[in-house]
Amino acid sequence: MARTALTRDEVLHTAAALVREHGPAALTMRRLAAELGTAVTSIYWHVGNRESLLDALVERTVADLGTLRPRGAGPAERIVSVALLLRRALRERPHLVAMVHERGLTERMFLPAQRALVHEAHEAGLRGPRAAELVRAVQFHVVGHVLVERNRERAPAQSPAETELWATEAAAETAAADPALAHALAAAIDTEALFHASARALVTGLLAGPAAFAASTG
Repeated sequence: MARTALTRDEVLHTAAALVREHGPAALTMRRLAAELGTAVTSIYWHVGNRESLLDALVERTVADLGTLRPRGAGPAERIVSVALLLRRALRERPHLVAMVHERGLTERMFLPAQRALVHEAHEAGLRGPRAAELVRAVQFHVVGHVLVERNRERAPAQSPAETELWATEAAAETAAADPALAHALAAAIDTEALFHASARALVTGLLAGPAAFAASTG
């Protein structure tokens, strides 16, 4: 027997879960109705047709990324926290983010994170072009890192793999000069730790500014 109590939010939540797990192609009105234990006509009543449902999921995804809140004691820590939260949000919603992009709403999706970064840049004393540079550099770093991660995950098995290459005689020169480096490059990549370290280094450098860079290279 079909259930009678159903809300629009429940429909969208279940639809989003289907897309996140299986991709947009898996989202049919019949399958969604089965997941909810209701009739297809009830789905139409709450969200309209499938295109209307996809539009609603896109809006929901944009809204979800607007809920990211910086954490930490100071601007540097809080900016890095925005980067970490944004990466996690993008990693958790690849299919939904792709749908946002296809509908031309990518810039709108990133706007809340940009605003949070602007606020923290101002708190750190940055203004004008330097503040804009920080906002864009952090955003590009997050997106670029996520794209590389996704590409590595979806790529066919590599033979030899990177870890194998650094464990062969081809790396002998590096191993002789810096055995710890060769050993580290032959190990599996901890993408979480790598992202955190690179985001922290990027933010620290941008907050220090051109004068600090010139002093370190002069």
